[in-house]
Amino acid sequence: MTALVDLHNVVKQYQLGRTLVPALLGVDLQVARGEFTVVMGPSGSGKSTLLNIIGCLDRPTSGTYQFDGVEVGDRDFDKLASVRNEKIGFIFQSFNLIPVLNVIENIEFPCLMRKKKEPTAELRARVRQLADDVGLTPYLNHKPDELSGGQRQRVAIARALITRPELVLADEPTANLDSKTSTQIIDLMERLNQEKGVTFLFSTHDPRVMNRAKRVVYIADGKIVPTNPMS
Repeated sequence: MTALVDLHNVVKQYQLGRTLVPALLGVDLQVARGEFTVVMGPSGSGKSTLLNIIGCLDRPTSGTYQFDGVEVGDRDFDKLASVRNEKIGFIFQSFNLIPVLNVIENIEFPCLMRKKKEPTAELRARVRQLADDVGLTPYLNHKPDELSGGQRQRVAIARALITRPELVLADEPTANLDSKTSTQIIDLMERLNQEKGVTFLFSTHDPRVMNRAKRVVYIADGKIVPTNPMS
């Protein structure tokens, strides 16, 4: 079966003045559909760069990146934006909700950015179903500043799923949450993975997330390594 994410010998360098700064040094990584996988590494390891490339927020300097069997690593940024909007959902540690929009409007927002719009009634029905799936039905008309941190993260999860993505990238999704709320959010994402087959790829330092992961990928100094570089 074709891997959903397939990186081969991916190198990423950044130009700082006259200096080339290496961020990734020949990364090979495959992620299958339905995985619940964590990428872990110390600060400066290349973890963020790796997720940016997988999320089509950046392009590799060299190497290949196939998403669902199609090469995307060589696409221009407009075409990468299309892949992001159609196939990838994002969950951020800072939630990144739009403060003037309510829960319904925040969840549906990615779909409104698509060139091909779906009928409003159908979209709103999906939004309400997703909101119910993540426990937000009582808060549909609330704005972000009227919600707790855990509720905001639930909005972010529903927003990531509204486009029916092939992959959800979660960047430190529990970093700004207390212990009890973090456990609830992890439970929710694990349930979505198991019941709906959503593929999750996390960047995290939270041991609770790592303990639930089906696989932990370690990165250090721009390379995938076999053991925990922080141990």
